[in-house]
Amino acid sequence: MTDTTFSHQKANSPDARYTDGGLRSFFVYRDTGVTPATNGQLRVQLVRAARKSSEAKGGTGFHFHTADVHVVYMLRGWATFDYDGVETLVEAGDCVHQRPGIVHNLFDWSDDMEFMEIIMPGDFATTEITPPAAVAPDRNIRDLKAL
Repeated sequence: MTDTTFSHQKANSPDARYTDGGLRSFFVYRDTGVTPATNGQLRVQLVRAARKSSEAKGGTGFHFHTADVHVVYMLRGWATFDYDGVETLVEAGDCVHQRPGIVHNLFDWSDDMEFMEIIMPGDFATTEITPPAAVAPDRNIRDLKAL
């Protein structure tokens, strides 16, 4: 059995504050204390919008995580993600399981957006990628063939 500890973070404790310095500069993060309690097996964190999505220049950008489990539960507001090319609106009360390796981009959100992330392992990695170039419209292909 893995060595874990009991953890209880009170909502008004100094440890329960939102801080910057997380993965994205336009969000603030609240660590719930679960990661050290599980020796890194699990991360449970809250994420809030710190800036308007219009100020984030394209949002998170396309990326994927090397995590076995990644669940997003929207607590307040809404966010629009691109999951493998499918635009997905996630609203308060919605729950998303981001399968391992899914390419995604969070590119628009409400000012009051707040979600919980549950991630295994707690020390997951994020890989930024360049999205594929848009396919040229058919009319351009036909025009090129005529040359």
